[in-house]
Amino acid sequence: MSNLPSLRLHIPVPPARPGDAPSFDHLRLSEAGAVRRPDSAAPEAEMRDLPYDLIRVLDGEGRAVGPWDPKLSPDMLRRGLRAMLATRLFDDRMFRLHRQGKTSFYMKSLGEEAIGVAQSLALGERDMSFPTYRMLGWLMARDYPLIHLVNEIFSNAEDPLKGKQLPILYSARDYGFYSLSGNVGSRFGHAVGWAMASAYKGDDGIAIGYIGEGTTAEGDFHEALTFASVYRAPVILCVTNNQYAISSFSGIAGAEATTFAAKAIAYGLPGLRVDGNDFLAVWAATIWAAERARTNHGATLIELFTYRAAGHSTSDDPTKYRPADEAEHWPLGDPVDRLRQHLIALGEWDEERHAALVAELTETIRAAVKQGEAVGTLGQSKPSVREMFEGVFKEPDWRLIEQRRELGV
Repeated sequence: MSNLPSLRLHIPVPPARPGDAPSFDHLRLSEAGAVRRPDSAAPEAEMRDLPYDLIRVLDGEGRAVGPWDPKLSPDMLRRGLRAMLATRLFDDRMFRLHRQGKTSFYMKSLGEEAIGVAQSLALGERDMSFPTYRMLGWLMARDYPLIHLVNEIFSNAEDPLKGKQLPILYSARDYGFYSLSGNVGSRFGHAVGWAMASAYKGDDGIAIGYIGEGTTAEGDFHEALTFASVYRAPVILCVTNNQYAISSFSGIAGAEATTFAAKAIAYGLPGLRVDGNDFLAVWAATIWAAERARTNHGATLIELFTYRAAGHSTSDDPTKYRPADEAEHWPLGDPVDRLRQHLIALGEWDEERHAALVAELTETIRAAVKQGEAVGTLGQSKPSVREMFEGVFKEPDWRLIEQRRELGV
């Protein structure tokens, strides 16, 4: 008889389930300002401690501390706050409209607004984002017309994408926002390919790609890292670790074993783990990675450590798999509140101005929704049937020509 124990399969279990008291005691959080900032051109082998720390700039009193402080101007901070608020207020309005049956589907960015906004403002007009569906803040930061968003979500006759995408799968390449895809893992591969093409042509644009932590369990993630490493692609690869995929917690994707940033080490890439609810930390890490990419030192993997405060989508009920009040206990706070507190601590903001901004943005969003409703909400109007034949093939073959003739369009 063998003295070895019987084999047992380990099944990751979340720290709290519905009805339990929320607990985040298992998280590894560095103090604000405590993580070192190496030169962006340093060899990867000299920074293998960074994936296990957490880059934070804002402390509990709203002060910017430590070597990662990007020293942003008050005007830029206010731009960031405005775009983050616009994202949150727009999300709230669209979510209510879905409940009224005016759109078929929606996904909120609640708790993750700092990511899209900070990175959109930090990167250049010639850079290209390959986003996931919680990156509305990227477009808000670049003043993408609200009416385009509304019409695309309503799937009406003025939908800028002509009915070729699902609601919230935006496409705005003039704003550095590549077409969204429900196949999230593809974002990494496309970002690396775009970056490789930019380098091959001798251009100056870099790419940034996003996936969620759950998608790191898919092959797309590893294939993209391989190509990014081998060809030193000028790309920033971001894993938005918001603790949950659609209904499974991050442990199913390997969070119990190591950090997601640490997966960069196997590919010889720098890995940064960043407080995704800290606007300044996200900005600073993005600029660092962009400098490395622009100087031909290659790609960086950034784990954006945050929390999905709302459900995965309007089709999801998070109370079925996590404590109902868990979001209230997230130890890294709310990104909008933290940036507001920082501006107030600087003497560059106050509650009166904040309330006025909320009122202004609320009215702007209301007007855009009213304009879109006049065109039509879900099912009231839709793009012409002929649009299904446009923009598909450069030269349509005889089958499409015949189908179009049969429809009379």
